[in-house]
Amino acid sequence: MNFELHPKLNEDTIFIHDFSLSRLLLIKDANFKWFVLVPRVEGLREIIDVNEENRILLFKEICDISEFLKQSYFPYKLNIAAIGNIVEQLHIHIILRYKDDPLYPNPVWGNNLPKKEYTNAEIELIINSIKQYFA
Repeated sequence: MNFELHPKLNEDTIFIHDFSLSRLLLIKDANFKWFVLVPRVEGLREIIDVNEENRILLFKEICDISEFLKQSYFPYKLNIAAIGNIVEQLHIHIILRYKDDPLYPNPVWGNNLPKKEYTNAEIELIINSIKQYFA
């Protein structure tokens, strides 16, 4: 499978896990648990560009990771979106929202909050819990 991650996604995220179709990434800002799922297929810009077989698999992966996140982190709301105005490569945002998060109920995009770094221990915990759940 020929796949290259968009440079902006590469710069703004941490690799978490590869599923059958998609790569799971974590946005480098611990203000929010903000994941990005990127189908590893070149040339995809919109969900409708995904062939039918992969579309079913993509939806399954979105639901599977969302279920894991809901069970593990107990968000008030899951925001799931494929916007792509800045990064045209198809990617799906899965953002955990809490009533007490710094921006709730407003969207997280384009916020002026100072970025909060994840610690290495926090990243390892996320990676290990996902790998264990999906083993």
